[in-house]
Amino acid sequence: MRRLSSTVVVVAGDGSAELVAGLDRLHNVRAIPRGELRPAEVMEIAARSGATYVVHDADPLADVAAAWTAFFDGTGVAGALEVAIEAAIEELRADRLVLPDYYLVVDPDGMPETWRHWWLGVLAGAAPVRVVPVHASAAAVAEELGRLTAGRWWPADLRAWLRELPRVVPDRAGLPAPLTNLAGTG
Repeated sequence: MRRLSSTVVVVAGDGSAELVAGLDRLHNVRAIPRGELRPAEVMEIAARSGATYVVHDADPLADVAAAWTAFFDGTGVAGALEVAIEAAIEELRADRLVLPDYYLVVDPDGMPETWRHWWLGVLAGAAPVRVVPVHASAAAVAEELGRLTAGRWWPADLRAWLRELPRVVPDRAGLPAPLTNLAGTG
């Protein structure tokens, strides 16, 4: 999986396109509102940028997130999550999509519960400092850009991590796995 020379930040949540557009005036920030662009087209633009930060709203895992939340909300179609996972793996493997360095999640407290579990459980559980809640304003997003800290990258075996998602239950997402019976009693 390729990584870009800029720090790539996805703004996710309600109003993210407007927030991204509001950042274009910042020095060393290349803001790319998705609009009608496909995520792969946003990645092409991002790859050519020399800015310190590339900020966009084209989440490379958007289809996986939507299928995961629908699966656990009971509104999804059988097999849709697995199809979305395999499509994302192929796009990432082919370098048409790139996982961002950070996700700035707009007002997660106002999100439906399963979506909140996706952002602050599933994704934050995989790479804790790479998922940051933020208030819904361009100023808050801009301020957060200056406070991003280094931390664990996304899982090394991205395929295995993605393929395990159907077994990641929302209210357990991001929590440590339960201890097994180490004493051997049963």
